[in-house]
Amino acid sequence: MPHPAETARPSRRAVWTAVAALVGATLFWAGNYLVGQRAVETIDPVSLTLLRWALALVPLAVAAQLLERPDWRAVARAWPWLLALSAFGILGYNLFLYGALEYTDAFSASLVNAFNPALITLAAAVFLRERLTALSVGGVVVALAGVLVVLGDGDPAALLEGGFGTGELLMVGAIAAWTAYTVAGRRGPRLPPVAATAAQAGAAVAVLAPVSLASGGPALPGSGAALGSLLFIAVFPSVLSYLLWNHALTAVPPGRAGVFLNLITVFTAVFTILAGQPWTWAQVAGGAIVVGGVVLANAGALRRGR
Repeated sequence: MPHPAETARPSRRAVWTAVAALVGATLFWAGNYLVGQRAVETIDPVSLTLLRWALALVPLAVAAQLLERPDWRAVARAWPWLLALSAFGILGYNLFLYGALEYTDAFSASLVNAFNPALITLAAAVFLRERLTALSVGGVVVALAGVLVVLGDGDPAALLEGGFGTGELLMVGAIAAWTAYTVAGRRGPRLPPVAATAAQAGAAVAVLAPVSLASGGPALPGSGAALGSLLFIAVFPSVLSYLLWNHALTAVPPGRAGVFLNLITVFTAVFTILAGQPWTWAQVAGGAIVVGGVVLANAGALRRGR
């Protein structure tokens, strides 16, 4: 993933502004789970992914031009890398996520997603030769145990008999795709982050459009509620979250920022309870174990950030 320029010795106000930006970004990404669950009731995952990024493409490009003034030719020269990142992070992650939401609820999907930071820690050690401490290994193991509690509905041993559900398997594919996106991005060329995101969105639209047209064209929203869901997904988690996240990384180290991703699960849980949707104590307990494991796995990054 592209690295934004770091600001030396950010002021306290800048740090608190960055923290607020991180909270806002994760709040909107949590909304993607809840609103996405409603959207896939009438829009298939391919159409939803295509329409989402087609609508977000122009605002992202405009924001990149206003905020970064990138050399678009230099961005274009990195097209092989951007195409690979788009395949993992824009296409792979979203297609798996929206596919999962056809079979499972947003809360369960977000709980599986909470294992993602720990998986990234493990993948970075394997593929990027980043140091993996005993604390990090312990955190990954604890987080994995929490995921198994969620998937087994409080009885991980039941997975040996019944296996994983379709939605849960698709969410495992989603976090694997995002892990590949993150690890590959760390080894890529240094590009303005918003411009790179816009380029990846453009690549995703270019790839998906012919596929969608060959199958009869994208499924358009059939009601005002479906249209509202699509517009929310296109604006908040697609544009505003990326802008807030990349702004925050100018004042907060990536290791500390990554821990904020666990707020996606927290916000999703809160919204689920407030909306009166069903939940289980196994989900709550498993989610708490996952979050604790991820914080433990990133304890070193947190200490370095402080």
